[in-house]
Amino acid sequence: MKFIFKGHEANFKKGEVIFHFGFRGEKNIDFIEKISFPPVVTQISQALFKSILDNMMLILGISYWKLYCPREIIIEPNFLTKDQAEFWNIVYTKGMGEFYYKNKIDFHGLVKFPFSEKAISGPINFPRKDRSLIGIGGGKDSIVAAELFKKSNQQFDLVTSDFPIQIEVAKIIGGKVINTFRQIDPKLLELNKKKGTYNGHVPISAYYAFLLLLMAALYDYKYVIVGNERSANYGNVEYLGEMINHQWSKSEEFENLFSEYVKKFITPDIIYSSPLRNMTESQIIGEFVKYPKYFKVFSSCNKNFKINNQSDQRWCGECPKCLFVFISLAAFLSRKEIVDIFGKNLLENKSLLPLFEELIGARNFKPFECVGTPEEVKEALGKISAKGEFTDSFLIKHFKTL
Repeated sequence: MKFIFKGHEANFKKGEVIFHFGFRGEKNIDFIEKISFPPVVTQISQALFKSILDNMMLILGISYWKLYCPREIIIEPNFLTKDQAEFWNIVYTKGMGEFYYKNKIDFHGLVKFPFSEKAISGPINFPRKDRSLIGIGGGKDSIVAAELFKKSNQQFDLVTSDFPIQIEVAKIIGGKVINTFRQIDPKLLELNKKKGTYNGHVPISAYYAFLLLLMAALYDYKYVIVGNERSANYGNVEYLGEMINHQWSKSEEFENLFSEYVKKFITPDIIYSSPLRNMTESQIIGEFVKYPKYFKVFSSCNKNFKINNQSDQRWCGECPKCLFVFISLAAFLSRKEIVDIFGKNLLENKSLLPLFEELIGARNFKPFECVGTPEEVKEALGKISAKGEFTDSFLIKHFKTL
């Protein structure tokens, strides 16, 4: 079987791009995915936007390719140079590490993007206004990034995707908001439920990086800003000789690779970075708690960011992300404030003990979630213990026995 990147068509005045993918061989399946955004009325560089969309197609295709993980990849027509192909080999290998681990797939030699000896790909100059575009994820990190920009009086606007929490958070931050929407082919969701297909984590932050690049080019911004912190560099578990990192597409390694790729092959006039890169989780939370206006609105629980999520709960209270954020906030907030946010005291939930021990490094390995390092979690627990408000809680009692 082979996977084919079949191209794309854009209507910027309408505000949409449609991408085409498909399998050929044992299975013949075609997919269509659409990205929507506000209509664009200004002049655009056709060559630059073709380059951005060509590359967006490759990151979007990862969700479809992973159904069967075929070794043969075809790009019609092939625009990749050898160096570009190597970038995509890395993204599809390191970015999919958790997926390979959970599906017991040997990734060595699996991904070999084709390249054309005739391909010529250089950067296109496209000077943008000296202002920033911040991606809003709905959690504490992007909120802190935006508030830091407010403090410095830098000009910025916001980008959200099609999740209500992101839109609500953006309204509180204030200013102009560019809302984008991603429409995944329904056939993908159907196939994900069938036997014989693979399913699992994809490097979603790499998609957001390319989406923000497109929005910056379309709406005239020089800087693309994300809220990726230092702990994103910390891996989870070694698998087949490589460190698997759930947050690889948020890591400094990806940030540097992506920045260099954009500068070398797309445009030097849009710059991607994270103001939180050198901040610890404690430092980020210390900033976040200065803004209680977000307490009832924000959420980091991934159940809010799943396709077809029907829940109106901001925190499921059962996942590693919920427990991690609860602990992080409880180091700074009063018991009443933190319980008001989550609706209950998660440190009293005995069923969370296995996750708790993974978070502090006492069992297995760090959960496959965007959570801090065991050292950061233990630092927060030390602060909670010193405050004394959760002394009677089950998980704090357990922590003191370790």
